[in-house]
Amino acid sequence: MSLDSSVRSVRRSIRSVSVAAAPPTHDELVTKMTGGMTRSDLPRFEGSERLRTDGRPKPAFRAELRRIPNFINAIEVVATMAAPVTVIAAVMAIGYPLAVVAAIPVIGTLQLRWFILHHEAAHRLLFSNRWLNDRIGINLLGWLPMGTGSHFYRRGHAIHHRDEFGPKEPDFLLYSFYPISGKSLRRKLVRDIVGVSAWRITKPRFTGLVKLKYVPLSLRFFAGQAIVFGLFWLAGHPWLYLLLWALPWFTWYQFINRLRAIAEHGGMTRTADRRNTTHHIRQSWLARVLFVPYHVGYHLAHHVDSGIPARNLPRLQRALSEDGYLPADASWPTYRALWRGLSSAEPRAA
Repeated sequence: MSLDSSVRSVRRSIRSVSVAAAPPTHDELVTKMTGGMTRSDLPRFEGSERLRTDGRPKPAFRAELRRIPNFINAIEVVATMAAPVTVIAAVMAIGYPLAVVAAIPVIGTLQLRWFILHHEAAHRLLFSNRWLNDRIGINLLGWLPMGTGSHFYRRGHAIHHRDEFGPKEPDFLLYSFYPISGKSLRRKLVRDIVGVSAWRITKPRFTGLVKLKYVPLSLRFFAGQAIVFGLFWLAGHPWLYLLLWALPWFTWYQFINRLRAIAEHGGMTRTADRRNTTHHIRQSWLARVLFVPYHVGYHLAHHVDSGIPARNLPRLQRALSEDGYLPADASWPTYRALWRGLSSAEPRAA
């Protein structure tokens, strides 16, 4: 969701209360809209043999962590791209309507895996060869699952890392106002599962066809979907494009992607202490299978040093815990516990 339009609407609402009042500054918006899940009792970290005072690894340790595992990543890319093809082929072979229904959440989950590898490529950490990294991770993995295959996401995501909750944060509203009520969270998730959220995301691709500035992005988007549709057509089941590619992304993908995203930064705030900009949740095998694959769940470590390949994030996270940067009670035991905290009426400590 774009900060520009969303924050403008918030500012209009605030101005409507008092016409004479000056428009709120970004710092005022941060104060009003964020910070409901932060901790004020985190101890000061003095650094360690491996870590600086802000948690970043020192040069020798950092050099070890920044090695990109090209061969392993290549295997993951091939497996990730082959997985939905295998599932769709199985559905075509089985042919039963129930198989189509059962495959929808599976395909949506696999599409999320494409996005996570796209995210890794956006950091230029998928392959050490930049041309290969961009062609595969951005132009391909970021294109076919309802994307544009451009560097648009990479540029916005760089802003997110440069200043979480800052004035140009592209997802400011996505992470704001938490904790919210359980009823409010359910409304958001219902909008996701019925396609409302996806339509808001894809609508600019349609309106962009008549706005000169956005025509290239829109054409890239539709060209990508034409390729995917063409593959279904060549397989003899063109109608399955809607059921087994568009529908999973419009529904299940949006549902699990919100749960993942709010678990990363929901209720946190703008601060130099990344322990209060990003949650850390203890990782389980089930969570890694369903919505935080390829170590993306080690999100605090990722924000401490966004130049470290995902495969090495568990090692950095262990150092953050073992060396005292992140106290044991500042980690959430499960995603379920964090979601309960995010949907409570009052702020809830980890």
